[in-house]
Parts: sequence; C-alpha cells; structure tokens
Amino acid sequence: MPSHLEHIKSASRFLRGGIAEGLADPLTGAIGDDDTKLLKFHGSYQQDDRDIRDERRRQKLEPAYAFMLRARLPGGVMTPAQWLAFDAIAGNYASSGLRITTRQTFQWHGIIKRNLKASIAAIDAAMASTIAACGDVNRNVVCNTNPVESAAHELAYAWAVRLSEHLKPKTRAYHEIWLDGEKLVGEAAADEQEPLYGATYLPRKFKIGLAIPPLNDVDVFAQDLALIAIIENGELVGFNVGIGGGMGATHGDPATYPRLADVIGFVPPEQILQLAETIIGVQRDWGDRDERKHARLKYTIDSHGLDAVKAELEKRLGFALERAREFRFEHNGDRYGWIQGHAGRWHLTLQVESGRLLDRPGQTWLSGMRELAGVHTGDIRLTCNQNLIIANVEAGDRASIDGIVARHGMDGYRKHSAIRQHAIACVALPTCGLAMAESERYLPQLLPKLEALLDRHGLIDTPILLRLSGCPNGCSRPYLGEIALVGRGPGRYDLRLGADFWGGRLNQVYRENVDEAAILGALDPLFARYAGERDAGEGFGDFLLRRAILAQPPSRRIPATVST
Repeated sequence: MPSHLEHIKSASRFLRGGIAEGLADPLTGAIGDDDTKLLKFHGSYQQDDRDIRDERRRQKLEPAYAFMLRARLPGGVMTPAQWLAFDAIAGNYASSGLRITTRQTFQWHGIIKRNLKASIAAIDAAMASTIAACGDVNRNVVCNTNPVESAAHELAYAWAVRLSEHLKPKTRAYHEIWLDGEKLVGEAAADEQEPLYGATYLPRKFKIGLAIPPLNDVDVFAQDLALIAIIENGELVGFNVGIGGGMGATHGDPATYPRLADVIGFVPPEQILQLAETIIGVQRDWGDRDERKHARLKYTIDSHGLDAVKAELEKRLGFALERAREFRFEHNGDRYGWIQGHAGRWHLTLQVESGRLLDRPGQTWLSGMRELAGVHTGDIRLTCNQNLIIANVEAGDRASIDGIVARHGMDGYRKHSAIRQHAIACVALPTCGLAMAESERYLPQLLPKLEALLDRHGLIDTPILLRLSGCPNGCSRPYLGEIALVGRGPGRYDLRLGADFWGGRLNQVYRENVDEAAILGALDPLFARYAGERDAGEGFGDFLLRRAILAQPPSRRIPATVST
C-alpha cells in the first residue's frame, strides 16, 4: 500500500496543496501538516526551536515555528552580486546568518512564516531559486568546486548546470505561490503535466554529483547518480557512470544502510541528459512507494539486483553503456589557500567551520564577505565540505583579497590543525527535527579535545577526516569519515571508524552508543598505535584495516570499479 505521503503528492495538484492558504493564516506560525511535506519541494522545511519546545509547551504556547529555506545553486557558483543578495536575506529575514550545506548551497534558518514569501521572492530577484532544493525530486547538482582550472573543468560545470535545469520540476505551483504568477485554471490546469516525474514525483530524493579526478571533493560515491569526468589530453571525453549511492540509515533497522555507488559504465557528454532522465525514470517506476525508509535508488538496486537495473536502464536508453574508463581519486577534501588555474586566474579556498557564516568576535564572516563581494570581480563558489572559494581573481588583486581575509579573521585555514581542516558537521539541534544529539554546536567543544590527543602523539598535522552527524540520516556524509560520530541521544553517539581518505570505503561501528569520555578513551590508544606503526603516507582509516583493528568491510557496499 502506498505511503501516506504518496497520497499527499497525488492530491496536491502538482505541489500546490493548501500551502497558499496556510501562509495566509494569521492564527498560527505553522502551516498544515500535509502541506509541510509539499513545502519541501519548494525548498523549505518547517521547523521549531527545540531548545525552548518544552518551555513553550508548559506555557501552553505552540512551538516556536520558523522555516529553513534552501537555495538551488548547481555547482555552488554565484556572482558577488548574488552573494550580497543572499547576505541581505540573512540579515533581513533569517536568524543565524548564512549556512553552507554539504551540497554546495545556502540554507537560511529562522525565517518566520510571514517572511517566507518575501525571502523566496528575494532569491528569485537574485536570479536563483529554491525549487527542488528539497523533496522527492532531483536535488541540487553538485560538481567539482574549482572547474575553472581547465577548459574541461569549465565544461563539466556547464553540464552540472544543464542537468539541474533539465531535471527541474515543471509545475507552475512555485511561481503561483511565491512569485504571484498567473494561476492555471480550467483546461490549462487540467492539462498541466510533469513529463519526467508524474503526479507523484519520485519515491524519495535523488542526488547527482560530478567529480573530476583526482579530486573527489563531492564524495561522488555517496550520490544516487555518480558522474566521474574522464579527461584525456585536456579534453572532457565523457563520464563514468555510478548508481546507487546514499548515506541515510535508521538506528536498529538492518534493512537500512549507507551504500556507495556501483560504477556500471561510461557515456560521452552528449548522452548525459538522456542518461540522467532515464535512470530517474527507472527509479520513478521501480522504487518502493510503500516504505519511505526503503525508497532510495540504493534499495531499488539491492532489491532487483544491479544487473537487472542496468539492463532496464540500457533497454530504456536504447544503447549499451561503454566500458568504464580508468580513473583514480586521491582525496575528498578541499585544497586550502591560493591555487592558480588556467588563463592566469587565481582561486582562494577558505575554511568555514561547519559552514556557518556569522559575525563573531575575532571572526566576522558576514562583514568580511560583504566587503569582499563589494570589490571582487570574479565569482564565489561553495564546496561540499562546507567551505568557500574566492574564484577567478586577477593576480594583481590577490594582496587586497588577502588583506580583507586577514582583517576579518577569515584566514583560519593558515593555522588550523589538519583534523579541523577536514571536519564536517550537520546542523542538528536546535532546528533539525530529526536530530538525536548535538552536531554543529558540539564540534567546537570536541575538536580541542581531539587536537590535544593528536598533539600528544605527534599527529596534529596529519590529515584525518572527521564527520559529525546528529542522527543516522547522514547529511554530513558521516559514513565516509575516517572518524565519525553519529548521534544516538543527548550526549551519546556511535563511534564509527575506518573510511579511507578519498571517499571509496564506508566506515563501520567501533563503539556503539557511547559518551564523550568513552569516545576519547577509545581513540587515544588508536592514535598512539597509528603514530608508531603507520606506513609512510598511510591514512588513519587504512591503518586501522591493515592492522586488523577493524575487519574488512563487506564488498557489496564498495564501488564495483575504481579502475580498469
């Protein structure tokens, strides 16, 4: 039997539902429960402040409702003018600055209901959108963060933009509700279609990532559709195709699990749009619409078999995929500092802890980026590791950019420890309704304690991937961390270890449902052994497997091919 959400989508008139009526209701800060499900397709989540939820209940008040809004920003690229517009939205309507997500876009938190329409209109005025940033559709397409290093990189980014536009829902509901567009009535309303998605859209969200070896900064194997650019003699000749990645899981439910995409072949660039549309069609028709926990493409593949899904894909395409080309990834982090690209332009990558941009004593991100965007003539890029890049800088402008960065305390990348430079945390409490434990707010408390242990063992400058997640749904891609904490309850986490440094191996549980003392107590002797017994250049996760501290993970959840 289809889930309740399938019925909501079917009856929604292509995502309209009662959203407009809910926005107009002055008696509550919320909208109807069914409409909160539809609102996600428009790029927003209804949330409440969980820090004061119990107090408001005692006072017989409704929760402190507010809305999170997320932009659709393929590849994370924007102009300085767009940055200033997004900054103004944060100042005028949101409560906690700008937040860079792990999918290369912005979130605004704390927007009250009466300001939601104005916020979306302001994003539209900045030539951006929020449609399909959430919901059971193709989400924000992520791409290698520095595509201007070569002409081939630029072309890969251009394909990411084309994918985003091609797979965008066609409903007019977004323009009607948020931008005062003309409402469809009569025959026009009856004839409205979603040619790709249909009236019930996809069974669950769908994510696409483009990576350009040797850098896997998008964690491409975590995507439903993984596209690995193959560049030969400086030319983009096509993409290796992977399917079935996904991070989400549920504690205590072995039928749910993280999975890495299987590489199944290669296509030239001109077949990318058809490929993406077709695999989405297979998932639309074959995906589980009865149980949402089992509705991602990864479960469709494991239920039907990889060979069967590939055969159906090729049948619908009308051609067979070519054999996958050889490729090699080296790491999945960001490259901090200045890097020169082609045409003599420079790109500066800055580290932003947990992606949160605020003005704090000694570190004024909002003011600093406002000043920088006012003089910068290139563009600005967000990364899947929650950092940002000041891109396309003329050589003569580097000194002035460095001055602004230093003056506002945005140069932490110069002095931070290696583990701090490779740490990611999801938002979690107080706004995320799924969070079981702290994440973003806990990271600044945890890092100094980890740094003390690492420093004691001479490892302070050794890169280690750290991921924190307030729940098992995996927004921070915790299952790809060499060290990961996945929230179980207040102050308690699963400690997971053993991923590699390039995004090709999942970690595994080392300690279950433990507190901070147990986490630090478990890591201290492992750091000691790693310091004394590691091979030259060996990553922490690789060391744990080589020394049999961890068992080899099951092969079925590892990419089928990384080289040929």
